[in-house]
Amino acid sequence: MNRKWLAGFGVISSALLGACSSSSNQAGGKVQFTASGEVLALGGYAFPPATADAPAFADGWELKFSKLLVSLDHITLSEAPDTSAADQSLTGKTVARVDGPWAIDLHQGGPLVGKSGTDEQAYPIALLENQNLNGNAAFDASARYAFGFELVPATDSATKLQLDASDPDYAEMVANGWVVLYVGTATYKGGASCTSSDPNFDFSALPTKVNFRLGFESPAAYRNCQNPDNDPAKALGEEEHERGVQVSADQTTLAQITIHTDHPFWESFTHDTPAHFDQLAALAVKDAQGAYTVTMNDAQGVDYTAFQFGDQPLPWRACAADYVPPNDNLQMGFDSLNVPHNRSGDPATAMRDYRDYVTYNQSTQGHLNSDGLCFVERKYPSPP
Repeated sequence: MNRKWLAGFGVISSALLGACSSSSNQAGGKVQFTASGEVLALGGYAFPPATADAPAFADGWELKFSKLLVSLDHITLSEAPDTSAADQSLTGKTVARVDGPWAIDLHQGGPLVGKSGTDEQAYPIALLENQNLNGNAAFDASARYAFGFELVPATDSATKLQLDASDPDYAEMVANGWVVLYVGTATYKGGASCTSSDPNFDFSALPTKVNFRLGFESPAAYRNCQNPDNDPAKALGEEEHERGVQVSADQTTLAQITIHTDHPFWESFTHDTPAHFDQLAALAVKDAQGAYTVTMNDAQGVDYTAFQFGDQPLPWRACAADYVPPNDNLQMGFDSLNVPHNRSGDPATAMRDYRDYVTYNQSTQGHLNSDGLCFVERKYPSPP
């Protein structure tokens, strides 16, 4: 899914900084941690897209969120982000850390301008004033610090941000050990121009409006993230951006935890491949009132390499103007690349079903400052 990343920087008011800070009134040498689900968490995915390069679902679905609940914790800064070009997880010692946990609804946005531009919103999480694990030394403005954070199971003890303390969806997260919960509605908006790998398949049998409640039990740590704010500095090896956060001596530095919302819908484990919803619509369950809903439980036991609708093979459907299915198979199926597919295998070494597949892709959704890729350390049974 294509994105255009803009250089957006929010102006943080003294009131907001005061709410997060514990002492000094001086702005220099501090790091303000924020969180954002990008503009897509606010307005969702339109179809057709407003512009040719706007993110959209290849099979003609419009997605709107009513909630995007995320459980965050353990934000760290460490020395020596360039310790190893071959192993991004390796850094020097951790010199600063702030702990939550924090529970936030990223659909609600926030008072700050996000890193992707003026339409994106972010919310302040915590303000770090110094190297609190290194004798409270000031940050070295000539150095870069490796940035990390974690998505953790929801807990009642979390500080609630943009979220009511008694929110029933968050209570469900706590009960199920979820780290992220998507709540919203998908509506099919593709038209007569859509094509299919099987012209004989009756797509009118699929529901055209589906409520989704996708809860992910996928704790993960995001280590030593790349930072687009460092551009145009040369990145290490073949990476896209230079690693680490450089703290300004004379103004507060922003470090934004960014949660990409499209990852669970990708057709491959290749980063940023096209997103689809037909496979989820085919699993949706109709209730007594005639409404369709899909959850992660509906993906359990489903073969992601060969999707079905009932007892029929589900074909590829192309509604985006530039979309071409990734293979010549008539039946829609996703690709886990070098991660083996074994329906009776060990979840630590193989993808057993579509639930495993979706969760694996979802677990890569944490980034720094919009699209800074991090090393992902999964803390649930999963291949690396």
